[in-house]
Amino acid sequence: MNEDPACVDDVSARLIKCRACPRLAAWREQVAVEKRRAFRDQEYWGKPVPGFGDTNARLLAVGLAPGAHGSNRTGRMFTGDASGDFLYPALFRAGFASSPRAEKLGDGLRLQELYITAVCRCAPPGNKPTPEEIRACRVWLQAEIECLTNLEGILLLGKIAMEGVLGLPMYAGLRRKEVPFGHGAFYAPAGLPWLLCSYHPSRQNTQTGKLTAEMFDEIWWTARQQLA
Repeated sequence: MNEDPACVDDVSARLIKCRACPRLAAWREQVAVEKRRAFRDQEYWGKPVPGFGDTNARLLAVGLAPGAHGSNRTGRMFTGDASGDFLYPALFRAGFASSPRAEKLGDGLRLQELYITAVCRCAPPGNKPTPEEIRACRVWLQAEIECLTNLEGILLLGKIAMEGVLGLPMYAGLRRKEVPFGHGAFYAPAGLPWLLCSYHPSRQNTQTGKLTAEMFDEIWWTARQQLA
């Protein structure tokens, strides 16, 4: 493993050039040209979105994929949409983020002890990447994890994030039936980063009350206690 922070920079530089999935490449770029009316005066990122955060992180948070008018616009994970508006205040309350607001690259936001990424790096139509697209993207998640040499645990934001992480070679020895997804479920396989599950902070979950701010705070405080 590479202990140099430049390791993450190198992975990110290679990632943003990826065109392995033609459907996703075409969609992210189409959205970046057509834009949403509210953002017509902005230049969209329109490329694969790399992870970001503290390169000495002990905790990795893994989501599903960039939002078409969120991360695909801003170029930073969970930034510019309702999911990020729910996530970053929770990170701030738990001491993982320097600010409860995340607007765009260069806004001064810093993460402490946390790195954020996703199993799919391009905005998918309907927010639904195919299993083949997730598998194709797994190489980037693996590369980022190899750069995070202090990693102790992984917080899984949604069932698809969990499935993506369990597909990594490092977790090949786990039987899926032994580690079912459930909000608050915690697993500590010997010799590997522990796993903590949470519902994804999507608008669908937060506006229906499936995931409340109190429930989400409890997840992040659980992660904080595990790192203590």
